[in-house]
Amino acid sequence: MLKRELRVILVSLIVSFILTAAKFAAYFMTHSVAILSDALESIINVIAGGFACYSIYLAGQPKDANHPYGHGKVEFFSIGFEGAMIFIAGLLILFKAVQYFITPRVLHEMVNGLWVVGATTIANLFLGLYLLRSGKQLSSITISGNGQHIMTDVYSSVGLMVALAIIQFTGWNWLDPVVSVLMGSLILVKGYQLMRRSISGLMDETDMKTIDRIIDILVASRRENWIDVHNMRVQQYGNNYHMDCHVTLPYYLSLHEAHEEMKCIEQLVNKGFEGSEVEFFIHMDPCIPSCCHYCLKEACPVRGDAFRGKIDWTRANVLPNRKHG
Repeated sequence: MLKRELRVILVSLIVSFILTAAKFAAYFMTHSVAILSDALESIINVIAGGFACYSIYLAGQPKDANHPYGHGKVEFFSIGFEGAMIFIAGLLILFKAVQYFITPRVLHEMVNGLWVVGATTIANLFLGLYLLRSGKQLSSITISGNGQHIMTDVYSSVGLMVALAIIQFTGWNWLDPVVSVLMGSLILVKGYQLMRRSISGLMDETDMKTIDRIIDILVASRRENWIDVHNMRVQQYGNNYHMDCHVTLPYYLSLHEAHEEMKCIEQLVNKGFEGSEVEFFIHMDPCIPSCCHYCLKEACPVRGDAFRGKIDWTRANVLPNRKHG
């Protein structure tokens, strides 16, 4: 899988380098600040692609004594770095737009520039879709983040093409820096979103979608011995996850029987996260009399209270560190 991830990001790096060169050629041809804005953003594609190559390589290294959870968190650094670069590019674009408002420049060969931008936009569209699909298949936040950035580039380039066409047919050269301001603002927002995602990952912020996914897996295969689940926590390390939780079991199960129940949970969740590896730390709690009224085990030899209804496992009762009852 590591080789495939590296191959995907290398394709992105090579294509981005070629497209960046083409966009700068279009800028020198037209002197359009809007095209320059597009080219500056593409430089970030190249820089981020290079950093992503290293982060994917490092994330694929095996666990060691100094990194018992592996090296996967470097991917959060990768998307944070990419977000910071995008944010800086947005600021540079806004700065150049203000300069062009103050000192307008004559535009040249707009038709040729429009053709070049159109060709790079189509190439970027195919690249972005390829990266998003690959990122989803490989569960790689680095590749997915790179794909999201490329797609943002596509959207801004489409807007740029529309603006260039309007300028060509109307002669409204003042529209050039206006479009650049809009593009710069869009890029700033995208950079902030990637940095926000990076910080949340590094700070182990709970991913509620992942929690819901695990809950759905457990609910779909719920066994009568699984009386209660609580204190669930999930951390992501690149393509891997670390999950810990408390599971309440009948107190009279043997150690071997309890171990088999935990093993079943591990197999179910790993199957549901196919393509990733989920590492577990499950704490087994013995049941107590207050659990009887929601225990699903019909043939329980020690039941002390009548069954009154099961507890539905949701975020509200799976995440807190308390046994129900």
